Amino acid sequence: MTDAPSPPDDDVPWDDEPPYDPFYDAPLPADRAASPVTATAAGVALPAHSTPIEALNKVFGYNSFRGEQAAIIDQVVAGGDALVLMPTGGGKSLCYQIPALVRHGTGVVISPLIALMQDQVDALTAVGVRAAFLNSTQSGDERLRVETAYIAGQLDLLYLAPERLGVPSTVDLLDRGTISLFAIDEAHCVSQWGHDFRPDYLRLSVLHEKWPTVPRIALTATATELTHKEITARLDLGDAKHFVASFDRPNIQYRIEPKTQPLQQLLTLLRTEHPGDAGIVYCLSRASVEKTAQFLVDQGITALPYHAGLDSRVRAANQSRFLREDGVVMVATIAFGMGIDKPDVRFVAHLDLPKSVEGYYQETGRAGRDGLPSTAWLAYGLQDVVQQRRMIDQSEGDDAHRRRLGTHLDAMLALCETIECRRVQLLAYFGQASSACGNCDTCLTPPESVDGTIPAQKLLSTIVRLQRERNQRFGAGHLIDILLGKTTPRTTQYGHDKLSTWGLGTELVEQEWRGVVRQLLAQGLLGTSSDGYGTLVITDSSADVLTGARTVSLRKEPERVAKVKKSKAAIDLPADSFDLFEKLRAWRADEAREQGVPAYIVFGDATLRGIAISRPSSLAELGTISGIGERKLEQYGDALLRVVAA
Repeated sequence: MTDAPSPPDDDVPWDDEPPYDPFYDAPLPADRAASPVTATAAGVALPAHSTPIEALNKVFGYNSFRGEQAAIIDQVVAGGDALVLMPTGGGKSLCYQIPALVRHGTGVVISPLIALMQDQVDALTAVGVRAAFLNSTQSGDERLRVETAYIAGQLDLLYLAPERLGVPSTVDLLDRGTISLFAIDEAHCVSQWGHDFRPDYLRLSVLHEKWPTVPRIALTATATELTHKEITARLDLGDAKHFVASFDRPNIQYRIEPKTQPLQQLLTLLRTEHPGDAGIVYCLSRASVEKTAQFLVDQGITALPYHAGLDSRVRAANQSRFLREDGVVMVATIAFGMGIDKPDVRFVAHLDLPKSVEGYYQETGRAGRDGLPSTAWLAYGLQDVVQQRRMIDQSEGDDAHRRRLGTHLDAMLALCETIECRRVQLLAYFGQASSACGNCDTCLTPPESVDGTIPAQKLLSTIVRLQRERNQRFGAGHLIDILLGKTTPRTTQYGHDKLSTWGLGTELVEQEWRGVVRQLLAQGLLGTSSDGYGTLVITDSSADVLTGARTVSLRKEPERVAKVKKSKAAIDLPADSFDLFEKLRAWRADEAREQGVPAYIVFGDATLRGIAISRPSSLAELGTISGIGERKLEQYGDALLRVVAA
């Protein structure tokens, strides 16, 4: 279902994209040919881990759990169901991976993205976990080897797409092995109020019906109270223990600014704050993805496009480069991103207005998964609001569907136009209270609230006079020309220089008037027509403004100065550790290239920083650094010590 007819050119809006990664069924890159049973799975089984903390320390190399991880894991290990709402980067995966290592049998993970299962399996294999997946990218022989390993109890974790549960042979297979738990990742996909609705998730109720004694854990990073309730009902998790962590991501700096010259604004962000950093740029359409990616390439920035119109092999290759290479910028529609585990994404930029706060939070959450400082930047303007309103008006579906879309958009506009702390407003949307963060644009450069009643009356009066006196409707640009008294072929042709509001708005410049229009649209004091041209009309609420019964507060944008930030390698690093850190990154890149896996699967930046700062001289010292478990210490320890010693 689409919310608007596709434009005649390639400028296809988001609604033409699937609500999930469109190449979930695409072949993996040639250098990532699926190995259905990993070397670990096919070899000697790992020793059993008697306690969760033992598995955490020996397998993953961490000394303690964070937040509610321990309580969640204890709930599942004991055989209970759990519903977990935890932000991206909060450690959701460990909440089912640890119980799968401790409980008897195989943990079955329902994951929505086939294209990313290989990365998840590679990451687990790297720390010695016996993991595999079953999906349509595999040959019959490959699937048979995975199935045989599962039945023989040689797997700790098995990844499946939700579509496979609709295949009777998959249900029969699961019955032939021992299931330790079911993990339902990206559980918001079950909710029609969420932003990534997947009909295939609706059949997941079969898990409880078919295997009532197997514990289930459903996890998501984005859920309002309404979405939370729908997940609970559709997955029959009323008796489960619910864990709701704070959605705050304090390492992300949220910034939203008016769109003037978006490509130049983006370039300034990348050059002044994120030179050489990996990041994601989200665009509204396929055409704008291609245009933006080419613009960045022309400016000397390594950028790649990603959208549903590209050949599946090109998408796979571009995603592979983004995951494996340092400093790649992915320019994409929202078809890209769900499930991306790359921890060192330093910025997420939006060149167009997201349709919902959930979508915005999910997309910005792909930045800074390693906990290091990152940026969420959005440029939005009047045309974004007009276009989104028009798409809702022309949306297929009933009135309830359009109201739901309108509710999502209104919340997103409120976040954009707030004069309060962005983080406070963002968390409030998810039902969580907080105080001003001091690390978003409205905290760092507070905007001013001004009385915009008179400018609003001038604009609305112009619209009323055109409609009632002349039966005419126009877009924002023409109305602003009238208010500024700007003589153009159109104002002359229609005789609009004779209107009583002609030239009455010279106290504001054009960009300021566009801000007035944008904010009136956001407040519902101005509407768009359903004629497909985006002309402006008054609403039921406009009358109170015109009569003076209602005042209008508007946000006045402060003058902003771009903050120059140190490169990511320098963040939190003493000067004498910088060179060693860079040498460790170079070693990691070579190692990852040789293995054909993303660099973060070898080690994350946080672990390399720990090595660079502590400069260990023995395996025992190296083993105390966070992120180095027994398997990685055995595999990489000597090589790391040689890099440090050199």
